[in-house]
Amino acid sequence: MTSSPTDWRAEYPFPDRFLHLDGVRYHYVDLGSGDPLLFVHGNPTWSFAWRKFITDLSPDYRTIAVDHVGCGLSDKPLDYPYRLDKHIDNLCRLIEKLDLKKITLVAHDWGGAIGMGAATRLPDRFSRFVLCNTAAFRSERIPLRIAVCRIPLFGPLALRGFNAFSRAALTMAVSKPQRLTPPVRAGYLAPYDNWRNRQAVLRFVQDIPLDPTHPSYAVLKQVEDKLHLFQNHPMLLMWGMQDWCFTPHFLRRFQNYFPHSETLELPDAGHYLFEDAPEQLLPRLRDFLTSHPLI
Repeated sequence: MTSSPTDWRAEYPFPDRFLHLDGVRYHYVDLGSGDPLLFVHGNPTWSFAWRKFITDLSPDYRTIAVDHVGCGLSDKPLDYPYRLDKHIDNLCRLIEKLDLKKITLVAHDWGGAIGMGAATRLPDRFSRFVLCNTAAFRSERIPLRIAVCRIPLFGPLALRGFNAFSRAALTMAVSKPQRLTPPVRAGYLAPYDNWRNRQAVLRFVQDIPLDPTHPSYAVLKQVEDKLHLFQNHPMLLMWGMQDWCFTPHFLRRFQNYFPHSETLELPDAGHYLFEDAPEQLLPRLRDFLTSHPLI
């Protein structure tokens, strides 16, 4: 059978698994065995972003990649507390359900705050960290292109009505858009195919806490205040230096928090570094894992 140009499932041939959280299905991939690698995505992506990592690493490691509620193949309820605290809680519940230990966190974008949030709540379960174009601390910096998406009326219309955030990311978040084949583009957009299914995309943008009055500000501060717990843990920072959102400024802040961290700077990669430079990311990640074996 000839595959369709939009046959994204061929790019993502993994069995679907679900954890039921108070009546909501939380989708994840769980492939391979050995030391667990926990992949946590951001907005507006989903576990599809980690497909090359899962394929490459699952023969040697247990690879787990989640879809936040409202994202990917997870349920997308309209009446749901789409807040940082809830996303962290959901991830913690999966970790405890699967009884994951000696976790290596691999996180991108919002996945940094969510993943590091889980680590601060379950510190004894985490051993190594790989952070990619993300943040896990407060910042007053917000790009204009994201700020306009928070404008009442305009934001919901643009993000939920026209899927502007997800579609624009396929151009603005990469430095090599020619690498995104039709099936890959279709894969990124597939879960967000109508107004209802784009609820979380908008809510993530609205949940960026810029001042103490924001409901997620205190939660992010709690994460930030506990980052010191992992100063002596193996940590790799892999950064697309062309990212206009999580600019090199965020990389430097992580380096200040974790002075012993290792860094891979990718001068020609954008925010979706896993699309721009997988041939550099995967060998470096493997080297990091073998250089810091778990005892």
